[in-house]
Amino acid sequence: MVTASVAEARAGRSGGMGSRGSRTYSAPPPTATAPTQAAPLQRSTTQPSAAQPNAAQPGMAARPATPPRSGLFGGGFGTALMGGLLGAGLFGLLSGSGLFGGLSGLGSILGLLLQVGLIVGLVMLAMRFFRRRQEPAMAGAGPMGNGMNRSALGGGLGGLGGGLGGLGKGLGGGLGGAPAPAAPATPVDELDIQPSDFEAFERTLIDVQAAYSNEDLNALRRLATPEVVAFMAEDLASTAAEGHINRLSDVKLLQGDLAEAWREGDVEYATVAMRFSLIDTPLDRETNKIVAGHAELPSEATELWTFRRSKGGKWMLSAIQQG
Repeated sequence: MVTASVAEARAGRSGGMGSRGSRTYSAPPPTATAPTQAAPLQRSTTQPSAAQPNAAQPGMAARPATPPRSGLFGGGFGTALMGGLLGAGLFGLLSGSGLFGGLSGLGSILGLLLQVGLIVGLVMLAMRFFRRRQEPAMAGAGPMGNGMNRSALGGGLGGLGGGLGGLGKGLGGGLGGAPAPAAPATPVDELDIQPSDFEAFERTLIDVQAAYSNEDLNALRRLATPEVVAFMAEDLASTAAEGHINRLSDVKLLQGDLAEAWREGDVEYATVAMRFSLIDTPLDRETNKIVAGHAELPSEATELWTFRRSKGGKWMLSAIQQG
Protein backbone atom coordinates (compact mmCIF):
# COMPACT_ATOMS: atom_id res chain seq x y z
CA MET A 1 0.00 0.00 0.00
CA VAL A 2 1.28 3.47 -0.89
CA THR A 3 -0.01 6.54 0.91
CA ALA A 4 -1.10 9.57 -1.11
CA SER A 5 0.77 12.01 1.10
CA VAL A 6 4.05 13.52 -0.03
CA ALA A 7 7.16 12.31 1.72
CA GLU A 8 8.56 15.14 3.84
CA ALA A 9 12.14 13.97 4.33
CA ARG A 10 13.27 13.18 0.82
CA ALA A 11 15.72 15.27 -1.17
CA GLY A 12 13.96 18.41 -2.33
CA ARG A 13 11.12 18.10 0.17
CA SER A 14 11.59 21.69 1.41
CA GLY A 15 10.37 23.21 -1.86
CA GLY A 16 11.66 24.05 -5.30
CA MET A 17 15.40 24.58 -5.56
CA GLY A 18 18.03 25.09 -8.24
CA SER A 19 18.10 26.64 -11.69
CA ARG A 20 16.71 25.88 -15.15
CA GLY A 21 18.82 28.31 -17.13
CA SER A 22 16.79 31.01 -18.84
CA ARG A 23 13.62 29.11 -17.89
CA THR A 24 14.26 29.18 -14.14
CA TYR A 25 11.19 31.31 -13.47
CA SER A 26 9.00 29.79 -16.19
CA ALA A 27 6.76 26.84 -15.34
CA PRO A 28 7.50 23.62 -17.24
CA PRO A 29 4.72 22.42 -19.55
CA PRO A 30 2.24 19.93 -18.02
CA THR A 31 2.67 16.23 -18.69
CA ALA A 32 0.66 13.08 -18.16
CA THR A 33 2.62 12.44 -14.98
CA ALA A 34 2.31 16.02 -13.69
CA PRO A 35 -0.80 17.48 -15.37
CA THR A 36 -0.98 20.53 -13.08
CA GLN A 37 1.38 23.50 -13.12
CA ALA A 38 4.57 22.90 -11.18
CA ALA A 39 5.34 24.93 -8.08
CA PRO A 40 7.90 27.69 -8.69
CA LEU A 41 11.52 27.47 -7.60
CA GLN A 42 11.67 29.15 -4.19
CA ARG A 43 15.44 28.93 -3.88
CA SER A 44 17.73 29.74 -6.78
CA THR A 45 20.98 31.61 -7.35
CA THR A 46 19.76 32.67 -10.80
CA GLN A 47 18.50 36.24 -10.76
CA PRO A 48 15.10 36.88 -12.39
CA SER A 49 16.59 39.56 -14.66
CA ALA A 50 19.10 37.06 -16.03
CA ALA A 51 16.57 34.27 -16.46
CA GLN A 52 13.80 36.38 -18.00
CA PRO A 53 14.97 39.17 -20.32
CA ASN A 54 12.52 41.98 -20.86
CA ALA A 55 9.91 40.98 -23.38
CA ALA A 56 6.98 42.81 -24.86
CA GLN A 57 3.60 42.02 -23.40
CA PRO A 58 1.52 39.75 -25.67
CA GLY A 59 -0.73 41.72 -27.92
CA MET A 60 0.94 45.07 -27.33
CA ALA A 61 2.70 45.12 -30.69
CA ALA A 62 -0.54 44.33 -32.49
CA ARG A 63 -2.40 47.23 -30.90
CA PRO A 64 -2.50 50.09 -33.44
CA ALA A 65 -1.76 53.59 -32.27
CA THR A 66 -4.86 55.72 -31.97
CA PRO A 67 -4.51 58.85 -34.10
CA PRO A 68 -5.05 62.05 -32.13
CA ARG A 69 -8.42 63.59 -32.66
CA SER A 70 -8.46 67.12 -33.95
CA GLY A 71 -11.68 68.18 -32.21
CA LEU A 72 -14.28 70.51 -33.63
CA PHE A 73 -11.72 72.96 -35.01
CA GLY A 74 -8.82 70.55 -35.31
CA GLY A 75 -5.55 70.72 -37.18
CA GLY A 76 -5.04 70.85 -40.90
CA PHE A 77 -7.38 72.74 -43.14
CA GLY A 78 -9.95 73.44 -40.41
CA THR A 79 -7.43 75.27 -38.24
CA ALA A 80 -6.17 77.36 -41.11
CA LEU A 81 -9.70 78.22 -42.26
CA MET A 82 -10.89 79.17 -38.79
CA GLY A 83 -7.80 81.24 -38.16
CA GLY A 84 -8.22 83.10 -41.40
CA LEU A 85 -11.88 83.88 -40.82
CA LEU A 86 -11.36 85.08 -37.27
CA GLY A 87 -8.38 87.15 -38.32
CA ALA A 88 -10.37 88.81 -41.05
CA GLY A 89 -13.27 89.44 -38.70
CA LEU A 90 -11.12 91.01 -36.02
CA PHE A 91 -9.49 93.24 -38.60
CA GLY A 92 -12.91 94.36 -39.75
CA LEU A 93 -14.01 95.16 -36.21
CA LEU A 94 -10.91 97.20 -35.51
CA SER A 95 -11.31 99.14 -38.73
CA GLY A 96 -14.93 99.98 -37.88
CA SER A 97 -16.51 97.98 -40.70
CA GLY A 98 -17.74 94.97 -38.72
CA LEU A 99 -16.54 91.45 -39.07
CA PHE A 100 -17.00 91.56 -42.81
CA GLY A 101 -17.60 94.89 -44.36
CA GLY A 102 -20.67 93.74 -46.27
CA LEU A 103 -22.60 93.50 -43.03
CA SER A 104 -21.53 96.82 -41.58
CA GLY A 105 -25.12 97.89 -41.02
CA LEU A 106 -25.59 95.30 -38.35
CA GLY A 107 -23.82 97.14 -35.61
CA SER A 108 -25.85 95.70 -32.82
CA ILE A 109 -24.95 92.73 -30.66
CA LEU A 110 -27.57 90.69 -32.53
CA GLY A 111 -25.80 91.41 -35.79
CA LEU A 112 -22.49 90.33 -34.30
CA LEU A 113 -23.98 87.05 -33.10
CA LEU A 114 -25.44 86.40 -36.53
CA GLN A 115 -22.08 86.94 -38.13
CA VAL A 116 -20.34 84.60 -35.67
CA GLY A 117 -23.02 81.97 -36.24
CA LEU A 118 -22.49 82.25 -39.98
CA ILE A 119 -18.75 81.73 -39.56
CA VAL A 120 -19.22 78.68 -37.31
CA GLY A 121 -21.66 77.15 -39.77
CA LEU A 122 -19.27 77.58 -42.67
CA VAL A 123 -16.37 76.10 -40.71
CA MET A 124 -18.41 73.07 -39.60
CA LEU A 125 -19.47 72.37 -43.16
CA ALA A 126 -15.91 72.62 -44.39
CA MET A 127 -14.62 70.38 -41.57
CA ARG A 128 -17.22 67.73 -42.25
CA PHE A 129 -16.36 67.74 -45.95
CA PHE A 130 -12.61 67.38 -45.48
CA ARG A 131 -12.97 64.87 -42.63
CA ARG A 132 -14.91 62.52 -44.90
CA ARG A 133 -12.19 62.77 -47.52
CA GLN A 134 -9.26 62.28 -45.15
CA GLU A 135 -10.62 59.65 -42.73
CA PRO A 136 -8.90 56.30 -43.46
CA ALA A 137 -10.94 53.18 -43.66
CA MET A 138 -10.70 50.75 -40.79
CA ALA A 139 -8.26 48.00 -41.61
CA GLY A 140 -9.78 44.56 -41.30
CA ALA A 141 -8.38 42.67 -38.40
CA GLY A 142 -7.56 39.09 -39.32
CA PRO A 143 -8.00 36.18 -36.97
CA MET A 144 -5.73 36.32 -33.97
CA GLY A 145 -2.86 33.88 -34.18
CA ASN A 146 -1.90 31.57 -31.39
CA GLY A 147 1.73 32.60 -31.27
CA MET A 148 2.09 31.45 -27.70
CA ASN A 149 -0.19 28.45 -27.98
CA ARG A 150 2.19 25.90 -26.63
CA SER A 151 0.83 22.41 -27.07
CA ALA A 152 0.71 20.41 -23.88
CA LEU A 153 2.55 17.17 -23.63
CA GLY A 154 1.37 13.77 -24.55
CA GLY A 155 1.36 10.52 -22.65
CA GLY A 156 4.27 8.50 -21.40
CA LEU A 157 7.06 7.58 -23.78
CA GLY A 158 6.18 3.96 -24.31
CA GLY A 159 8.96 1.45 -24.90
CA LEU A 160 11.54 3.32 -22.84
CA GLY A 161 11.00 1.31 -19.70
CA GLY A 162 9.08 -1.59 -18.31
CA GLY A 163 7.11 -2.35 -15.19
CA LEU A 164 6.66 0.25 -12.51
CA GLY A 165 10.23 1.47 -12.78
CA GLY A 166 10.17 2.48 -16.45
CA LEU A 167 10.62 6.21 -16.94
CA GLY A 168 8.00 7.09 -19.52
CA LYS A 169 6.35 3.69 -19.45
CA GLY A 170 3.08 4.69 -21.08
CA LEU A 171 -0.32 5.89 -19.97
CA GLY A 172 -1.44 2.53 -18.67
CA GLY A 173 1.15 2.41 -15.89
CA GLY A 174 0.89 3.56 -12.34
CA LEU A 175 -0.52 1.96 -9.28
CA GLY A 176 -2.94 -0.84 -9.89
CA GLY A 177 -2.78 -0.31 -13.65
CA ALA A 178 -5.01 2.80 -13.45
CA PRO A 179 -4.56 5.05 -16.49
CA ALA A 180 -2.75 8.31 -15.86
CA PRO A 181 -4.46 11.54 -16.91
CA ALA A 182 -3.70 12.25 -20.53
CA ALA A 183 -1.80 15.40 -21.44
CA PRO A 184 -2.86 17.25 -24.59
CA ALA A 185 0.02 16.75 -27.01
CA THR A 186 3.72 15.91 -27.31
CA PRO A 187 6.68 17.09 -25.23
CA VAL A 188 8.86 19.95 -26.39
CA ASP A 189 12.06 18.04 -27.17
CA GLU A 190 14.77 20.04 -28.92
CA LEU A 191 17.50 17.53 -28.04
CA ASP A 192 16.02 14.23 -29.21
CA ILE A 193 16.20 12.62 -25.76
CA GLN A 194 17.11 8.94 -26.03
CA PRO A 195 16.23 5.88 -23.90
CA SER A 196 19.72 6.01 -22.41
CA ASP A 197 18.97 9.53 -21.17
CA PHE A 198 15.80 8.36 -19.43
CA GLU A 199 17.74 5.55 -17.80
CA ALA A 200 20.24 8.12 -16.52
CA PHE A 201 17.41 10.26 -15.11
CA GLU A 202 15.89 7.29 -13.27
CA ARG A 203 19.25 6.19 -11.93
CA THR A 204 19.98 9.72 -10.69
CA LEU A 205 16.64 9.81 -8.88
CA ILE A 206 17.53 6.69 -6.92
CA ASP A 207 21.16 7.65 -6.30
CA VAL A 208 20.32 11.18 -5.10
CA GLN A 209 17.81 9.87 -2.57
CA ALA A 210 20.35 7.32 -1.31
CA ALA A 211 23.11 9.94 -0.98
CA TYR A 212 20.73 12.32 0.78
CA SER A 213 19.66 9.58 3.18
CA ASN A 214 23.31 8.84 4.00
CA GLU A 215 24.12 12.57 4.32
CA ASP A 216 26.88 11.95 1.78
CA LEU A 217 27.71 15.34 0.28
CA ASN A 218 30.56 13.90 -1.79
CA ALA A 219 28.16 11.53 -3.51
CA LEU A 220 25.70 14.38 -4.07
CA ARG A 221 28.44 16.44 -5.73
CA ARG A 222 28.85 13.69 -8.31
CA LEU A 223 25.13 13.76 -9.07
CA ALA A 224 24.01 17.39 -8.83
CA THR A 225 25.19 20.91 -9.52
CA PRO A 226 26.99 22.81 -6.74
CA GLU A 227 23.90 24.99 -6.31
CA VAL A 228 21.60 22.03 -5.63
CA VAL A 229 24.18 20.39 -3.35
CA ALA A 230 24.42 23.60 -1.31
CA PHE A 231 20.65 23.75 -0.83
CA MET A 232 20.51 20.06 0.14
CA ALA A 233 23.33 20.62 2.63
CA GLU A 234 21.23 23.38 4.23
CA ASP A 235 18.29 20.98 4.55
CA LEU A 236 20.47 18.27 6.07
CA ALA A 237 21.93 20.74 8.56
CA SER A 238 18.44 21.90 9.52
CA THR A 239 17.33 18.31 10.12
CA ALA A 240 20.44 17.58 12.17
CA ALA A 241 19.81 20.67 14.29
CA GLU A 242 16.42 19.20 15.17
CA GLY A 243 18.15 16.03 16.37
CA HIS A 244 16.81 13.91 13.53
CA ILE A 245 18.17 11.92 10.60
CA ASN A 246 16.15 10.88 7.56
CA ARG A 247 16.40 7.34 6.29
CA LEU A 248 15.09 6.85 2.75
CA SER A 249 14.82 3.43 1.17
CA ASP A 250 13.05 1.38 -1.48
CA VAL A 251 12.90 4.22 -4.01
CA LYS A 252 10.80 3.18 -7.02
CA LEU A 253 9.91 5.18 -10.09
CA LEU A 254 6.21 4.65 -10.79
CA GLN A 255 5.74 6.86 -13.82
CA GLY A 256 7.65 9.55 -15.68
CA ASP A 257 7.74 11.53 -18.89
CA LEU A 258 9.55 14.42 -20.51
CA ALA A 259 8.25 17.95 -20.00
CA GLU A 260 10.75 19.82 -22.16
CA ALA A 261 14.32 19.63 -23.40
CA TRP A 262 16.28 22.54 -24.84
CA ARG A 263 19.75 23.93 -25.49
CA GLU A 264 21.34 27.19 -24.34
CA GLY A 265 24.69 27.63 -26.03
CA ASP A 266 26.80 24.58 -25.15
CA VAL A 267 24.56 23.58 -22.23
CA GLU A 268 21.63 21.19 -22.62
CA TYR A 269 18.64 20.97 -20.27
CA ALA A 270 15.90 18.40 -19.79
CA THR A 271 12.97 18.64 -17.36
CA VAL A 272 11.33 15.33 -16.49
CA ALA A 273 8.15 14.73 -14.48
CA MET A 274 8.53 11.76 -12.14
CA ARG A 275 6.09 10.08 -9.81
CA PHE A 276 7.86 7.80 -7.38
CA SER A 277 7.45 6.04 -4.06
CA LEU A 278 9.89 5.58 -1.21
CA ILE A 279 9.95 4.62 2.43
CA ASP A 280 10.66 7.71 4.50
CA THR A 281 11.66 7.09 8.10
CA PRO A 282 12.75 10.07 10.23
CA LEU A 283 14.79 8.82 13.19
CA ASP A 284 16.09 10.34 16.39
CA ARG A 285 19.85 10.77 15.90
CA GLU A 286 20.70 9.52 19.40
CA THR A 287 18.16 6.79 20.09
CA ASN A 288 17.57 5.72 16.46
CA LYS A 289 13.86 5.59 17.23
CA ILE A 290 11.22 6.51 14.66
CA VAL A 291 9.89 10.01 15.31
CA ALA A 292 7.34 10.10 12.45
CA GLY A 293 6.08 8.03 9.58
CA HIS A 294 6.26 4.28 9.28
CA ALA A 295 9.24 2.01 8.74
CA GLU A 296 7.46 -0.12 6.13
CA LEU A 297 4.79 2.12 4.61
CA PRO A 298 5.84 3.85 1.36
CA SER A 299 4.99 7.44 0.58
CA GLU A 300 4.44 8.83 -2.90
CA ALA A 301 5.59 12.09 -4.50
CA THR A 302 5.37 13.77 -7.89
CA GLU A 303 8.20 16.12 -8.80
CA LEU A 304 9.80 17.70 -11.83
CA TRP A 305 13.55 17.26 -11.98
CA THR A 306 15.64 19.33 -14.35
CA PHE A 307 18.97 17.95 -15.53
CA ARG A 308 21.75 19.79 -17.31
CA ARG A 309 24.94 18.78 -19.07
CA SER A 310 27.62 20.22 -21.24
CA LYS A 311 27.17 18.95 -24.77
CA GLY A 312 28.12 15.28 -24.74
CA GLY A 313 28.77 15.28 -20.98
CA LYS A 314 27.06 13.68 -18.00
CA TRP A 315 23.59 14.69 -16.86
CA MET A 316 23.60 16.49 -13.49
CA LEU A 317 20.57 17.36 -11.39
CA SER A 318 20.12 21.16 -11.54
CA ALA A 319 16.61 21.76 -10.14
CA ILE A 320 13.72 20.10 -8.29
CA GLN A 321 10.13 21.36 -8.36
CA GLN A 322 7.03 19.98 -6.70
CA GLY A 323 4.47 18.67 -9.17
